[in-house]
Amino acid sequence: MSRALLAITLFGLLAGATAWGQASPTQGPHNGALNPQSTQPHDDLPLADYLGLLRHIAPAAEDGAKDYLAAFARRCGRALTAIELRRAISDGDGDPVLMGLIRASHLRDSTAREQLVGHIRCPAGGAR
Repeated sequence: MSRALLAITLFGLLAGATAWGQASPTQGPHNGALNPQSTQPHDDLPLADYLGLLRHIAPAAEDGAKDYLAAFARRCGRALTAIELRRAISDGDGDPVLMGLIRASHLRDSTAREQLVGHIRCPAGGAR
């Protein structure tokens, strides 16, 4: 599956789940999916719920995201938020490192995974 297709698929499915208040895979129904003052979905979907949605889409997506989260925390010295992970998946074709980790997880390619985690970019001032 190409990176662009994977990113579009993940974004579409996850945006739909949060925007319309579908049931959370770990906590039941998501309360109040849309802010009454805005058409933007709430950004309060817990990380565990987001990972659960990824698991339902493709186990490799969840595994790749977990690898990305762990590597980001080690490299950047802080945890990535659910909002940041959602952006890493959905902005453009998706963060190339994250998309690569999802692909490596799908292919069970530990060599590619090890190479990719060294390429995670930290926000300004966060790199070690």
